[in-house]
Amino acid sequence: MKNGKAKRPRDANQLAKLVTDIATGEVDDCLTPEEERARKAGKAGGKKRAEKLTPERRKEIAKRAAEARWKRDG
Repeated sequence: MKNGKAKRPRDANQLAKLVTDIATGEVDDCLTPEEERARKAGKAGGKKRAEKLTPERRKEIAKRAAEARWKRDG
């Protein structure tokens, strides 16, 4: 748990209750300004990294990802 913020429930009924509480304003589910900045920085950083990769390195990464997907059962 990060910064005391709980994860969303996996149970459908509990999740529906949480969504209702958020919609009615009983529970605040907004990101803090610090979390918003971190999220934006993470998104921008991924794009910058992708731009810097060589075509050969992108191919290596894609190949490893495909192998990992096919290796899984199911």
